[in-house]
Amino acid sequence: MPPKVSIELLPLGRCVEVEKGTPLRDLLFPFHVEFPCGGQGRCKGCRVRVLKGNVPVTTEDKVLLSSNSLNKGWRLACCMRALDDLQLEIGQWDSHILEDDQTLNFTPEEGLGVAVDVGTTTIVAQVLDLSTGNVLGVHSALNLQAKHGSDIMTRIHAAVHQGMQADLTHIVRNQIGDMIAQVMRRVSATKDHASSELTRGILVGNTVMHHLFCGILLEPLAEHPFETTEGTHRIFRSNEIGWFDLNATCDFHFLPCMGSFVGSDLLAGAIGQKIHLSNEPCLLVDLGTNGEIILGNREQMLCASTAAGPAFEGAKISMGMRASSGAISSVKAIKGGLDCHILGGGKARGLCGSGLVDATAVFLDQKLISPNGRVQNNQELPLSGNVTLHPCDVRELQLAKGAIAAGIRVLIREWGMEESTIDKIHLAGAFVNYLNLNSARRIGLLNFPPNRIIPAGNSALYGAKQALFTIQSSLETCDRVLSTCQHVSLNDHPEFMNLFIEDMGFPASSP
Repeated sequence: MPPKVSIELLPLGRCVEVEKGTPLRDLLFPFHVEFPCGGQGRCKGCRVRVLKGNVPVTTEDKVLLSSNSLNKGWRLACCMRALDDLQLEIGQWDSHILEDDQTLNFTPEEGLGVAVDVGTTTIVAQVLDLSTGNVLGVHSALNLQAKHGSDIMTRIHAAVHQGMQADLTHIVRNQIGDMIAQVMRRVSATKDHASSELTRGILVGNTVMHHLFCGILLEPLAEHPFETTEGTHRIFRSNEIGWFDLNATCDFHFLPCMGSFVGSDLLAGAIGQKIHLSNEPCLLVDLGTNGEIILGNREQMLCASTAAGPAFEGAKISMGMRASSGAISSVKAIKGGLDCHILGGGKARGLCGSGLVDATAVFLDQKLISPNGRVQNNQELPLSGNVTLHPCDVRELQLAKGAIAAGIRVLIREWGMEESTIDKIHLAGAFVNYLNLNSARRIGLLNFPPNRIIPAGNSALYGAKQALFTIQSSLETCDRVLSTCQHVSLNDHPEFMNLFIEDMGFPASSP
């Protein structure tokens, strides 16, 4: 038998025995250690601390980690193998995944339905009683594809250039099937629904998630002009995709995409927020690793996507993490220092997206960050405990918020209107759950008065749940919206790059 080594994981108190030489990437992902760059040694998102045992310093460690960090035992997990008995501090964080609890408008039907938001980062499934609209069960989890990269471009690279598309399809199909089956077992265990079966399912997601689930080649999205014509409505029967624990005749509909990088998640969100019924133009902005934007009313719609990157979710930030236990989620200036709110209490372990926005806004007001993004003396700015804001974090935020702000401005100019004339801005995404709108305006992410901004929660999941009822009319509504929608390719738009450069800067003062 191959020799074994023992890996103790703290603070979990778990001890795992694995074959000597096992990559730590395979071992640690189930314990919520993430690999934002897909395990390529290009970021610090997977860093762990070696408390006991010998782990040699790699070239990647030397490039990305300071001498002080290396001396304290920090290493990049993606570059490590289990060659010796180890004790590792992995600081597992329990992520809060945004679900949806908005009231539904529906016509009662018989049976059960499931709505699934297939996100790049997270997947959420909700089982509903179609006769009452009640949510009977929920299952949410990090997308298991994330160990191959945290953003869609990394997933595309893995699929196209590393030959992993079939693997990624297998991962997401298996995970969603297992999630639905687990929820259904819990539902079936209750007295009221012991004999109930699933009758239909609705899936929504961005274009890359749509293609990976549906088994559509990603090559067209890997190179210029980054266009695909395959983002149509797809139907799968559960027994055709290996979901044998579910009703064999249950149909699962993956709703159509709106454009090359604008998916059915935005389509479902727009319909759920009734933008297609509005007399006046409304804006929906879904903030995630792939920022999706739609501007429209009952007569026409414009949509676009922009690669905001994962900064809003804490990735590619020097001490970044998701909005979970130990994360600094908000920062306020107080007399004599800063008031940092830490999710779950206790010691700060890192900085999530909303905390990043707040910290930058505070330091802008204190003149420690200049409007061009330069940090005073190019030094790290202390927040709480050992958590700091690094100059490179400010640059990551500039890139992310600049892309979103410029994308919004392009659509508004294409429409031929002024920002001041938009009365309703629907803001969706897990990041929004903690976002301080005044801070978002201070850094130039959203140039709208806070009283015009309507938090939309998980608008994609809400729209998917609405589509479960009267499925045929829902599909017809999707077709009508798509027929009035124009996809604006920001990559080719003549004004986008200039606007993006403008919007990378911060306002000189609070609006």
